[in-house]
Amino acid sequence: MAWGIATLIAAGRLDDRLVDRALGLLREIDPTAEFAAWLDEGAAADLRFSTDVKAVRWALEELPGVDLIAQPEAGRAKMLLVADMDSTIIGQECIDELADYAGLKPQIAAITERAMQGELDFAAALRERVALLAGLEVGLIERCLAERVRPNPGADTLVRTMRARGATCMLISGGFLSFAEPVAEWLGFDRVRANRLGAADGVLDGSVDGPIVDAAGKRAALIEVREELGLPPAAVLAVGDGANDRPMIQEAGLGVAYRAKPALAEVADARLDYNDLDALLWGQGIPRGEWLSG
Repeated sequence: MAWGIATLIAAGRLDDRLVDRALGLLREIDPTAEFAAWLDEGAAADLRFSTDVKAVRWALEELPGVDLIAQPEAGRAKMLLVADMDSTIIGQECIDELADYAGLKPQIAAITERAMQGELDFAAALRERVALLAGLEVGLIERCLAERVRPNPGADTLVRTMRARGATCMLISGGFLSFAEPVAEWLGFDRVRANRLGAADGVLDGSVDGPIVDAAGKRAALIEVREELGLPPAAVLAVGDGANDRPMIQEAGLGVAYRAKPALAEVADARLDYNDLDALLWGQGIPRGEWLSG
């Protein structure tokens, strides 16, 4: 019998009542289901089951204020993290914040939102937005990083803990290396993939240099690194928020939608709607006492 684990996560709010309710719902579809362990009392607990993973997700997805990660018990500790940057690892959309220095944030942010909802072709929307930035001083990127860009809660702990346990961590973005490389250095990622802004004479020229990292490019990068490392699909954790993350999320052994647009949430294996990014460590069976931060 192949066992599965359903991790209930509600930091500071998970009590015996919620756990018992979840176990009761689970036993309606799997009479063998049982309480496995508290990972951290009051925050995260594991239930063990022997039925279909998708059925478990369906049965428990409406628990109030609880994030659920249901997966096979074997191999729950992942060896490759592939994380989107904008609105996932960081709380901002970098191109929108950069546009604010040119007085163009409302126009560019509207295009960004439609692209993240899956309403526009990503590559075309990116080129349109970058063209609007032509003439902006390159030095404003560093200012934007310093003044605007902040990691989302738990990002540092997630990356550093996984790296310390031997995992590879890749930051991937449909945005720009000018932002992604510093963010990766801040948080401890060991690989970065993103687009390169065209520039000449100290100003942006309104172009993107080289192939665009779009939805297909994110998936391809995940597969490339996974194969380089000789890992099975089940060993990969991917997390993102927008429609352009769909293929990457679907390719991962565990694909997680973080505060996500509906177009991504509907295809993800799990959602983080209530807890911080470090909750993904509980999903891997790692208690808080073993977490690391910078």
